[in-house]
Amino acid sequence: MKKIITGIVLTSMLWAASPADAATTQIKIDDVVLKTDAAPELKNNRTMVPLRVISENLGAQVQWSNSKITLTLNKDTITLNPDSKTVIKNGKTEQLEVKPYLKSDRIYLPIRFFAETFGSQVDYKQGVVSIVTEPLLLENEKVNTLRYEYHMTMGGIIQEIKGNAYNKAIYKIFQEQKGDKVDEPKEYYWHFNLDSPGSYYKLGQYDFMSIDNKSVEQFDIYTLNGPFPEELLEGYSEYLLHNFDENSWYIFSDNAVQAIQRLMNAATTNGFNKIISNTVV
Repeated sequence: MKKIITGIVLTSMLWAASPADAATTQIKIDDVVLKTDAAPELKNNRTMVPLRVISENLGAQVQWSNSKITLTLNKDTITLNPDSKTVIKNGKTEQLEVKPYLKSDRIYLPIRFFAETFGSQVDYKQGVVSIVTEPLLLENEKVNTLRYEYHMTMGGIIQEIKGNAYNKAIYKIFQEQKGDKVDEPKEYYWHFNLDSPGSYYKLGQYDFMSIDNKSVEQFDIYTLNGPFPEELLEGYSEYLLHNFDENSWYIFSDNAVQAIQRLMNAATTNGFNKIISNTVV
């Protein structure tokens, strides 16, 4: 039986260090200090991290089949067995310097191997491991952050997500999970409207920002205002996606909305999401 988990995979590096170094090591991804409830460990002079730390922060798919684990990112694939040094990397057998192991219901992996396989740039200096991943490119512009804004009854909140894996994954959902193109709704707002059946309000605005802090591409998610009698809402989609720059509208799904929310939650948990403005009264 196969259990497939799609997550966002962080690659880091395995470095040779003393026990003191391992105890004080800080991991930074795309210049963000990684938050984790399980610190790196030193094993045979190699640094190990939990699979969950890896799988939530770089964008690979993790597939479990019996005792085998397969990690895939773009065209690179690694298959491994816990408690074995032997791995299959892009169809070829290789040996890890340290075998994965299970501890406190977590599988620990040597991070250098995954860093090298998945193409991260890694630097180790003064107890800090810095990992730089490839940024999202839109219109030949490097996306630096994703700015997320939503409004409440009085005021709004703006958050900023910095982490290339998160930005790529959210953008991919907008591109691949949008439905059929539809006409612009007759009424849509930043707020609830309980007077007009068939009107929409904006759940959130997603701005992909360049290094010089300019919007490269913007998407807005709208949801149908309610409650109204079902007969008045017949024929209306629950969610719509608005490509602001193209001024085009698409059907969007609850599954896509929830997938984006899961990514936002993971970004917050791991330290990649911060509030830059809060005007809620």
